[in-house]
Amino acid sequence: MTPIDVLISGAGPTGLALALWLTKQGVKVRIIDKTEGPGTTSRAVAVQARTLELYRQLDLTDDVLAQGRKVPAINLWVQGKKQTRVSFDNFAADLTPYGPFTYAQDQHERLLIERLEALDVRVERQTELQSFSDTGDRVTATLQRADGQQETCDAAYLAGCDGARSLVRQSIGSGFPGGTYDQVFYVADVTAEGPALDGELHVDLDEADFLAVFPLAGQGHARLIGTVRDDRAEHPENLKFEDVSQRAIENMKVEVRQVRWFSTYRVHHRVTEHFRMGRCFLLGDAAHVHSPAGGQGMNTGLGDAINLAWKLKAVLTEAASDALLDTYQTERRSFALKLVATTDRVFNFATAEGRVADFIRTRVAPLIMPTLFRFEAARDYVFSAVSQIVVAYRDSAISAGRAGSVRGGDRLPWAPVPDVDNFATFDTIGWQIHVYGIASPALCDWCRSHDVTLHVFAWQEAYAAAGLARDAVYLLRPDTYVALATTDQAPEQLEAYFAAHRISLVQ
Repeated sequence: MTPIDVLISGAGPTGLALALWLTKQGVKVRIIDKTEGPGTTSRAVAVQARTLELYRQLDLTDDVLAQGRKVPAINLWVQGKKQTRVSFDNFAADLTPYGPFTYAQDQHERLLIERLEALDVRVERQTELQSFSDTGDRVTATLQRADGQQETCDAAYLAGCDGARSLVRQSIGSGFPGGTYDQVFYVADVTAEGPALDGELHVDLDEADFLAVFPLAGQGHARLIGTVRDDRAEHPENLKFEDVSQRAIENMKVEVRQVRWFSTYRVHHRVTEHFRMGRCFLLGDAAHVHSPAGGQGMNTGLGDAINLAWKLKAVLTEAASDALLDTYQTERRSFALKLVATTDRVFNFATAEGRVADFIRTRVAPLIMPTLFRFEAARDYVFSAVSQIVVAYRDSAISAGRAGSVRGGDRLPWAPVPDVDNFATFDTIGWQIHVYGIASPALCDWCRSHDVTLHVFAWQEAYAAAGLARDAVYLLRPDTYVALATTDQAPEQLEAYFAAHRISLVQ
């Protein structure tokens, strides 16, 4: 029995991302999955801007952009006619380099697997976690291999990335409060023709049926998401594509040539009570499930993985106390609760039944949205929420200070100027400092002596417009969120921060 640092149960995008971020930091992992191979269907397709920003750390972003598809606009249909088109071209163009994007989950998983294998880490397939015990200083797990034989695995930590029916969550006794929506949904990946297959997002708002058409990479390839209503919803497991209502599909003039994948499902909204218990952690669907509104699920799981990975590294190398791992729960559970509440509201609006709901959805919304989105503030608000660039940890125990409008726990503002992209520094995993203006000799000396990379950007007014303060110090965590924001460049400020949170830069 060879001890390892982290045992990861579940090789979906969340588990793969956690394994990749940990391995890049020199953490020894095992990642297991009970399936025979990676997924072969698209499943989650939305990749949000914040995910693309974070993917720069491991040079993943360009590959995702090359293989996926940009979504240029959303179109709203009512009674067989396209009533409204809202372009995404001017959505939050000054807030992030990335707009709405789709990238099929099967491709996404293959990319992460390829990167892991390049680092000599392979997913152990047909290997299932059967039980485990947390002894206080280690986790001892019993695994069943493909040949039916059992094996004991000794790990410092266990990460449950094993989905909504998580064995890890059930075993640690963490509740999963929430509920299930009444509606049954179907999802189909198709090859089709028609005006709704133009590479843009199309949504039908008719009274009886909901249908959304998401563009996928490839000519005529799209994802259909629709509702299954009336008595057909009683046994959704028996439905075929031919059984679902064709009214919305016909209204949007979608001519389906081939159905590559079809499935039905009920939508849940739940958040577990504990993201961490002892040496066990829950991530992704094991920790939170919610409606598909806004394409948040997979991206939230990826955010969990990146948040936890650097903290595990720090504690494993004794560069931080165990208390740092508690911030994983406080930061990510708080966000998950807010996300579920938000997606609930959007989901209920899109699927509500009744005359008033129908009137608002089919008559009012198509008229108001184009007018509303003429205002930059409205565009920025909607896009920021969906893209997850407003995710912040201001209430975290390891967030401190304020400089300009930026506070500890915030995502650092993207503030590009000619020939300079301040997010270009997000190409490594580690602590770094940004100064917009002039860095004092004392600060430069401190960064050199503590092996912290200092990035100094010559002051321009664009930085002020983004909310950054001139000559302020922005200490960035290894996941690129602001740990400390201060207008005082005295090294004592940095020393006090690390001492207060029992974090060492010597690893």
